[in-house]
Amino acid sequence: MLKHRGFPSRLTGTDFQFTIRRDNKKGATPLTARERYADRRPADRRADAAFMEALWTYFGDEPFERGNLDAGRLGWLFGREVIAAEDPFDPASYEALLVINEGVARANFPDAFGPQDDFDEQEDGF
Repeated sequence: MLKHRGFPSRLTGTDFQFTIRRDNKKGATPLTARERYADRRPADRRADAAFMEALWTYFGDEPFERGNLDAGRLGWLFGREVIAAEDPFDPASYEALLVINEGVARANFPDAFGPQDDFDEQEDGF
């Protein structure tokens, strides 16, 4: 199992886990898309946004190996903001390749990508 060195292990000040310490001897927990309902707690929404920001900061638009990323946390983004980068895709593999679906991720978590430069709305001053 690849360990992503430097990737945050959790949301600071909470128990929302982003990575796992060691591989599961029974095999990797399969990735499954989890439904995000509108009535989720604000803390859960912050964790999703922080995880998305960490993924973008660490990997950008490049494919990445699942490695030690937490399956539960990935499940909240999987199938929407994070998608399979290979076909066939094995959801129960630590070596599975994923990629950020940038358009969907930017629409759902705009703050995770930092300030946007919108030159169309800037005035030239002339």
